[in-house]
Amino acid sequence: MTVRVLDEEDVRRLLPMRDCIEVMAGALASLARGEVHNPLRSMTQPPGEESLLALMPAHRGGDRPMYALKTLAIFPSNAARGLDLHQGFVALFDGETGAPRALMNAGGITAVRTAAVSGVATRLLAREDVRTLAILGTGIQARAHLEAMQAVRDFERIIVWGRTPGRFSDLDEVDEVSSPEEAVRVADVLVTATSAPEPIVRREWLKPGVHVNAVGASLPSARELDTQTVADAALFVDRRESAENESGDYLLPLREGAIRAGHIRAEIGELVRGTAEGRRSSEEITIFKSLGLAVEDLAAAEHVLARAEAEGAGAVVSL
Repeated sequence: MTVRVLDEEDVRRLLPMRDCIEVMAGALASLARGEVHNPLRSMTQPPGEESLLALMPAHRGGDRPMYALKTLAIFPSNAARGLDLHQGFVALFDGETGAPRALMNAGGITAVRTAAVSGVATRLLAREDVRTLAILGTGIQARAHLEAMQAVRDFERIIVWGRTPGRFSDLDEVDEVSSPEEAVRVADVLVTATSAPEPIVRREWLKPGVHVNAVGASLPSARELDTQTVADAALFVDRRESAENESGDYLLPLREGAIRAGHIRAEIGELVRGTAEGRRSSEEITIFKSLGLAVEDLAAAEHVLARAEAEGAGAVVSL
């Protein structure tokens, strides 16, 4: 058998952000229609070890059946090394024979598709008259989200805060500030893409009508938003089951009694389909809590593979 292997450069070239936003809208709508199978991710974290290994499988049936499996080693300490926290690969398997079709860099897939999903959410939930974008974080996801946000809204001002200043110094349109509060207070759209385990956003800092993409925390014990922020906002997710099992931004306010089960208004795929209500007023605070789904990896990787096959990109190897 032969497998097409694609590195990060291949993946990023073949998965431009604007294309990926449309691919993610389709993938989330397909999930909302029940057309794909997306079990909860499996995580292995040895006692006392900061790093972990995550397995994310997905399956799509129908006329073009396909399996996908993303295998990720997540190393928070990579931030200090200037490396991607996510190391691994996405594998695609033929849905009729099980034969491996492709093996591709997971970092590129994860960066682009995560930001693209936030782009879908922002397009659906943010006010049309937003002017200021604020991003907390200066890593790979912060960069990808800047591109995604600019693809769906026009901003007059872009503000960034991070623990490692200077990472956006090459972009003249970006202003760096010295504290999260300084960034949050002026934001019409806010992206949190940090590794902070405790809240980095306070309710009293948020403007009326702000839309928040909460991206960084992906464990039940970690959160970027304080309890009151979640309690006062309309909460949207990529998938309810994932948020109810994996999101500290949702689970911790729930355990504290600040919100009740059912606080999640809708999944983004339901908004894409028009089967659920989104923003109700210009003053309402909306939150999209992103966890990342294997069906997003499947859709993004399949898009990359189709373009790679058409162009003859990557390396075809025998297994």
